[in-house]
Amino acid sequence: MNNVVLTVTPNPAVDVTYTVDGVEPGASHRVPTPLYRAGGKGLNVSRVAHQLGFPTLAVATAGGASGVQLREDLDTSGISHHLVDVAAATRRTIALVDTRNDTTSIFNETGPALADAEWRALTAAVVAGLGTAGVLVGSGSLPLEAPADFYPSLVGLAHDAGVPAIIDTSGSGILAAARAGADLLKPNNHELMEAVGESDLVSAARKLMALGARRVLVSVGEEGMLAFSADAPTSYIQAKLPAPLRGNPTGAGDAAVSAAAVALAHGETELREILRRATAWSAAAVLMPGAGEISPRFAELAEQLILTDH
Repeated sequence: MNNVVLTVTPNPAVDVTYTVDGVEPGASHRVPTPLYRAGGKGLNVSRVAHQLGFPTLAVATAGGASGVQLREDLDTSGISHHLVDVAAATRRTIALVDTRNDTTSIFNETGPALADAEWRALTAAVVAGLGTAGVLVGSGSLPLEAPADFYPSLVGLAHDAGVPAIIDTSGSGILAAARAGADLLKPNNHELMEAVGESDLVSAARKLMALGARRVLVSVGEEGMLAFSADAPTSYIQAKLPAPLRGNPTGAGDAAVSAAAVALAHGETELREILRRATAWSAAAVLMPGAGEISPRFAELAEQLILTDH
């Protein structure tokens, strides 16, 4: 049985995470050596799956000196990957974790444009990876001047191969992925309401399903996660912990996507179980210093979840 989690990250980054005890705007700060890691949402999804022993293949681009750094980190991590060489340098993201004030600030560089031939090479790498895939995950922002139909085309490629597709993006991309019939969409509450132009979260999720999405998982911060299914569009399930966790939430959404991807890749389609795993893995990610890893407490957190039908 093919059960590889195939992730596609069209706009990867070298993640740089600084952890500091308080930030004073306008002041100089002495900081410990930052954590450098190959990042981008899809790579984080693969990293979490790999950490827990599930097979994964990460497809992404890499260019310039930062691309070399990204490749070296993936080689060291042992994550199976197919990196498409591109001319432009891989972007960086900076996370500033303030432990005194319990806040995390993110600075995302814009991804450079890719040439047409580079887009074709990326698509070819996806097609090659679908041969052993149990699920396809398309995650993150797109580089400048990206094809508007890139994520819908991934959904089409997955379905042509008989594989479910998960898309985690924002803006018009999430609407296009819904219209393409994505099997699961994973926005947070702000991304969802902004994309749909709806102030009511439940109504916004239902609009995605009306467009064609099969399932929608929505992160709502301390309120946990909501799960919707086109099979029962008038109801939804909420999962939350008895009390919120303190930590770095940077990779929490990616961990949720990884949980959902592993579930679908292994034939799990029951919404309640997908929600339970996604919420627990997401919470466990908050306890770790960098995106792309989760605490071994994820099973314990799953037992603590309060699931409510609405």
